[in-house]
Amino acid sequence: MIKSVLFTLLLTLGAAYGLFHFKLQLGLFIIPIFMMLVMLVTFTLYRLLEPKHQANDQ
Repeated sequence: MIKSVLFTLLLTLGAAYGLFHFKLQLGLFIIPIFMMLVMLVTFTLYRLLEPKHQANDQ
């Protein structure tokens, strides 16, 4: 699980670099793409930090 989270964060960093490198060409698309990146990182970190539930805890 940790590898998938780290991979997602590295992929997001690469996308953020591309986003800010090509921001003049993207124009108005930069705002929704930036919001999607923020949501992706937020939910990925939340998934990493949420406590693990075991089957016996019901």
